[in-house]
Amino acid sequence: MTPCLCALLACALVLAPRQPPPPDFDVDVLVYGGTSGGVIAAYTAQTYGKRVLLVEPGRRLGGMSSGGLGQTDIGNKYAVTGLGLDFYRRMGAYYGAFEAWQFEPKAAEQVFESYVDEAGVEVLFSRRLKQVQKAGAAIQTITLEYAGQGAASRDLVVRAKIFIDATYEGDLLAKAGVSYAVGREADSVYGETLGGVQLMTGHQMPDGIDPYRRPGDPTSGLLPEISGVGVEPNGAGDRKVQAYNFRMTLCEDPARRLPITRPDGYDPARYELLIRLMEKRPWTSLHDGFIISRMPNGKTDWNNRGGFSTDFIGKNWEYPEADYDRRAAIRKAHEDYQKGLLYFIATDARVPERIRQEMQAWGVCRDEFLDTGGWPHQLYVREARRLIGEYVMTEHNCVGRETVEDGIGMAAYTMDSHNVQRVVVQGPSGPMVKNEGNVEVGGFPPYPIAYRAITPKRTEATNLLAPVALSASHIAYGSIRMEPVFMVLGQSAAVAAVMAIDAGKPVQQIDVAALQRELRENPLADGRTPEVLVDDQLQGRVEMRGAWARAQARGQYGLSMARAEGDGVFRFLPEVRRPGRYKVYLYWPRDEALATNVPVEIRHAEGAAHLTLNQRSPSQQGIEQGLQHGLSAWVLLGEHPFAAGGEAYVQLTASAGAGPVVADALLLVPAPER
Repeated sequence: MTPCLCALLACALVLAPRQPPPPDFDVDVLVYGGTSGGVIAAYTAQTYGKRVLLVEPGRRLGGMSSGGLGQTDIGNKYAVTGLGLDFYRRMGAYYGAFEAWQFEPKAAEQVFESYVDEAGVEVLFSRRLKQVQKAGAAIQTITLEYAGQGAASRDLVVRAKIFIDATYEGDLLAKAGVSYAVGREADSVYGETLGGVQLMTGHQMPDGIDPYRRPGDPTSGLLPEISGVGVEPNGAGDRKVQAYNFRMTLCEDPARRLPITRPDGYDPARYELLIRLMEKRPWTSLHDGFIISRMPNGKTDWNNRGGFSTDFIGKNWEYPEADYDRRAAIRKAHEDYQKGLLYFIATDARVPERIRQEMQAWGVCRDEFLDTGGWPHQLYVREARRLIGEYVMTEHNCVGRETVEDGIGMAAYTMDSHNVQRVVVQGPSGPMVKNEGNVEVGGFPPYPIAYRAITPKRTEATNLLAPVALSASHIAYGSIRMEPVFMVLGQSAAVAAVMAIDAGKPVQQIDVAALQRELRENPLADGRTPEVLVDDQLQGRVEMRGAWARAQARGQYGLSMARAEGDGVFRFLPEVRRPGRYKVYLYWPRDEALATNVPVEIRHAEGAAHLTLNQRSPSQQGIEQGLQHGLSAWVLLGEHPFAAGGEAYVQLTASAGAGPVVADALLLVPAPER
């Protein structure tokens, strides 16, 4: 070989591109974020036969649903479908009931673990996103760094066909260069009325509370926990974020609780505003300062209430776009603030003695959050980044001014934003402290969430879905951001991912009608016989004769219920497509004015069953029911065989003088094989 040829070959070897090493994981679907929505997404895709990797930056599955939020925010159970509903049915089974919407964190975590175990989903804990590699608009691989304690571990590379961002923070979509929003849009952006700054009365400070360290002396400086002076006009946009907190799980049982102790860095001066609030609006119990919701086994879920409570107002604005170290510092600051608040209420001599004694009876539960001393592992990130996708959900969707045709799940909760800042405003007698940002506007029925709202713009990412940090304005996200909705959308995203893989198409180009059909016909993702639901307004599936009229009530199922004050007959007509034995349930809002002796006929494949129903208190007649949420629960009427396409109905008879009768919803649940 001549020297010239050798030189050319050497040059070619030097210039030849180096092939990257093979990825550590090569999967069909990568789900980043072990939130409730992430677990359901991973379970669904794996159940459909795809290879899935679920990556959780922390050490626990379930996000807020296993992180202290045991009092489920629903809005209307009609909106909870598929595997989202299945989760609450599994929670019911855990407690020996039909379904449970209040539960212990450790119980929820066990149920989420059961999903990944049953499907065989591979899970990586303590791994967080470091880098995203794209080719054009398609994500190729992501790089994960170790997020745990102790010795460093090398980075891991994951290649996938479809990526699902199931984080509350929208970290994957941001690293992928996808458009997103942080904070509050001005009303003018989407023609809304509740976006941006909102100085309202909810969870508010009483009038006349002086903001200065020395009352009446501006030179003494503002008290701690005040964000600043002045506020923009209502509807103005900003990049500020609604407050976070920890949903604490506390116990009163001395054998179970760990006492409230003085936290590191405790400074009672930071709670001076609470004392001034109590002087203006005295507390009669802890319920004046906290929403305390009862959970099973003597546990409680504590949430923010009033003008000064567990929300650490104004101290999370950096969080959505902060790096991991800064987020950890913000999380620790929230923990210190909340622990200090409990200790202050329990010990400070300025707090009324009866309130101090009441607080001293509580403590964190020694059998919850074992690796964090009873403190929740998940900060309640109510809102962080929000995708700006193919479609943006807005206030107009919530209230029904706009309705989408590509719905893949429903939301039903009030447009709910917690306070964003605590500011000084001018009052009738001088400067005073006010909270700004709280919005609680509801009264609308369930509404569909667009598939386009979980898909990025097709020019930005063709193989990414975001069912949690989805595309919505600030005020619409406040209605959508509920854990049951995230689970429903997680399932929808996973089925869409499967369809995109099988069709070899971008996620924006799948057949959405086929997706909707699949979600409807295979709600549990595994081909099991689906439940048969009949709502009182389901066209062609109900018959009314006599004195029935549409009515509204707190706790109703769906858009309405039917109510009879006189003689009448109401029939639910279920469409049974698969023969078998079904458990028959009725649902209605309980009311002490309702009839106690309602005749019910259940027509099934072998004849008819008859019973008398007490609509005031079904438990008095020994009828099984799920753990109640508010005033309503499904009530089991029995188990019967039903034929496919055969005559089937459940009939309620109302009689004048016997009291009002309500017909709201019927459910047939396939019975386990004997």
